Amino acid sequence: MDQKNFILAIVLSVAIIMGWQYAFPPAKAPPPAPTTQTTAPGAPGAPGTTTPGAPRPAGTPGAPSTGPVAQKVVSLKEALERNPRITFSTPELLGTISLKGARIDDVQLAKHRVELDPKSPPVQVLSPEGTLHPYYAEFGWSADPAVKVPGPDTLWAASQTALAPGKPVRLSWDNGAGLLFALDLSIDENFMFDVKQTVENKTDKPVTLFPWGLVVRHGEPKAEGTYILHEGPYGVFNGSLKEFGYSDFKDNKQQKISTTGGWVGITDKFWMATLAPDQKSKVDVTLKGTGAGADIKYQIDYVGSGITIAPGASGGTEGHLYAGAKIVRVIDSYREKYGIDRFDLTIDWGWFWFFTKPLFWLLEWLYVQLGNFGLSILVLTVIVKAVFFPLANKSYAAMSKMKKLQPEMEKLKARYGEDKQRMNQELMQLYRREKVNPAAGCLPIVVQIPVFFALYKVLYTTIEMRHQPFFGWIHDLSAPDPATIMTGFGFFPWHVPEFLQFFNIGLWPLLMGVTMYAQQKLNPAPTDPVQAKVFQFLPIMFTFMLAPFSAGLVIYWAWSNTLSIAQQYMIMRRHGAPIGNKPAPAAPAPTPAVTDGTAGKKGGSSGKGGKKR
Repeated sequence: MDQKNFILAIVLSVAIIMGWQYAFPPAKAPPPAPTTQTTAPGAPGAPGTTTPGAPRPAGTPGAPSTGPVAQKVVSLKEALERNPRITFSTPELLGTISLKGARIDDVQLAKHRVELDPKSPPVQVLSPEGTLHPYYAEFGWSADPAVKVPGPDTLWAASQTALAPGKPVRLSWDNGAGLLFALDLSIDENFMFDVKQTVENKTDKPVTLFPWGLVVRHGEPKAEGTYILHEGPYGVFNGSLKEFGYSDFKDNKQQKISTTGGWVGITDKFWMATLAPDQKSKVDVTLKGTGAGADIKYQIDYVGSGITIAPGASGGTEGHLYAGAKIVRVIDSYREKYGIDRFDLTIDWGWFWFFTKPLFWLLEWLYVQLGNFGLSILVLTVIVKAVFFPLANKSYAAMSKMKKLQPEMEKLKARYGEDKQRMNQELMQLYRREKVNPAAGCLPIVVQIPVFFALYKVLYTTIEMRHQPFFGWIHDLSAPDPATIMTGFGFFPWHVPEFLQFFNIGLWPLLMGVTMYAQQKLNPAPTDPVQAKVFQFLPIMFTFMLAPFSAGLVIYWAWSNTLSIAQQYMIMRRHGAPIGNKPAPAAPAPTPAVTDGTAGKKGGSSGKGGKKR
């Protein structure tokens, strides 16, 4: 029974690590129920206009450009030279904004490279049309078709040629019919663009306009391919997080959601492009896909409530675009600064967020103190082990008692091997007689699973470990161990073919497997030979399973196993349990019973003149 419980605990751990979110995926947004509502003239859905997600005239979210439908793929430099631009530069971002369409389509990360090599190009978050995978954001207005509004081919005038923190830029455009449109662009020292949309009405009639923002991504990006981490469209709508896969929008499918507050975006593992409209206004959000194959395009957009501007007056709204790295402290600061509802959920903290976030803050604090992310992982593991020390002691003590009972259990197996019911009865009596709870060794492990999974999420999903070195050959804790078997542990670097990658195991995964095997030898062996073989196979399975994982995760696991081995070894010594294949220490011989006064004297019954009993 104890081995079944223990194996069950391990299987549960594996299931949580590799398949928790696969088995219990986040709830998909249901198709909106049909509603009947009265819409103001010129609003999305009114006669003469189109709703988000349908084909649109110029000036509405997703309106097609009047340029060529198909374009030859060119370099980034050539694509940027096609249109006049303003530049921007912050400590975190570099890039340009196209004056054609007022499109934010060239955003590079100043501190993050594609590869570990410092000469590697910077990460390109947003890219202009003409490149291999265009990815951009726009802000604009929709209105009745009789009203001329700016579109994707509109050429805006800029108040200056450069945008910088504390130095905003105004983009302006006159529709020639009495409406003056303006976009006031600001940028801070991190990753947030602030966009104020205003319109001045110089006509003699009121005009109603609907502000919108959008993000468009051409092509489906290469994702991590794991259910542990969400990648793709997502957002917080009416206080609830909803996540979508790219496959949800194949065959021109779409989702339409009305919300007040929140945000909508497209995320990769470490980067995102996210829109945050006015948090007090109701907006209609559309998430959709168009096209197919290499020409597929994904779009997220929101359309705000209509703003009616009287003659001689001005009106507008404000929105935000986050385009950059998903750095926890930065995202949290924006949640507080702008009041963006649940903006911290742009990072996938998982089901155990109440454990995951505190562990992250502790890990980052340790990094500030130690200056090495690898050392921070080691110290964090020690702290977690210390917190669970009493539970682990109870678990290991129970397993030690079980191991001491192995000889008795083998005798019962030999005596009642064919009678399973009788054998179980005798086992239960043995447990009661020796005051052993077979579940005691399993339950503390189950209790620790949420914390283990939370720590796993921290190390896997947060950008802070990316391109961070440890010691020796580990130069990037977010990448797999490079010192692999197929490269002679780094002495013969060569491109390992795809069909050999399964066997391309690094040194740290091997060390992890060895520590897992050593820990297994300290545990009581299963009486069932089938269970015993499964148990022996686990270290091998985990070694191959974790080989492609980031080195930081494998180091954590190997170090955690080492601490557990030391703790378990000391407890087993204390309880006199056999260690490995060594027999248990022999119990001291009992003192012979005495029945008269002479036996208790020096020499006793074996002394001179004593009688033998």
